Amino acid sequence: MTRSALIVRGGWDGHHPVEATDLFMPFLRDSGFDITIEESPDVYADAARMSQTDLVVQCVTMSEISGEAVAGLRSAVAAGTGLAGWHGGIADSYRASSDYLQLVGGQFATHPSKHPDEVHGGETDNYLEYTVQLTELGRAHEITAGLDDFSLRTEQYWVLHDDLNDVLATTTHPVQPYHPWHRAITSPAVWTREWGAGRVFVATPGHSVDVLSDPNVRTIIERGMLWASRTR
Repeated sequence: MTRSALIVRGGWDGHHPVEATDLFMPFLRDSGFDITIEESPDVYADAARMSQTDLVVQCVTMSEISGEAVAGLRSAVAAGTGLAGWHGGIADSYRASSDYLQLVGGQFATHPSKHPDEVHGGETDNYLEYTVQLTELGRAHEITAGLDDFSLRTEQYWVLHDDLNDVLATTTHPVQPYHPWHRAITSPAVWTREWGAGRVFVATPGHSVDVLSDPNVRTIIERGMLWASRTR
């Protein structure tokens, strides 16, 4: 059975939206998806097209979205279209749209930096060694079953979130003398969310292609896309 995947990519170039989404296109095709690509979220306002889309893979960091487009995306997901993405391409998109943020269930707040003596003004200032820890739910869920906790050296996302998420993995930001918070903060690193008849999948690792190529990250994202997709 052929399914329809819509890749929407763009926004800030620092997350390499073309290269990042290209990485997963062979997997989607091998999994039976016909793929179309759009460079703007305006496509979400096309109700007829969205009704025929089984999976949206979004990689658009920051940027803006019209009211009509976000309403179209919310309606499509509620009707069964899946929504999936990683890192800033889904968790740091359309900051000005509260309706979008409610749909996705988590919003990037920061990625803590290294010690001030190690900060030199480049993107690696925010590369930390951290652990992604599976939750009890995550150890049983089809997206993460069979995986173990794993470590990455990249941006560690701190996200604002709500209790509608089913959290499959977390990451903890420790207390450091050079940061202003006073107790460790645990953020979701992988979560799913049900919205009407549709499903939403988010993984916060994925700053660069090398992180997306990590076997654990790639497995989670590939399984997450399949989980989110509508099955006809």
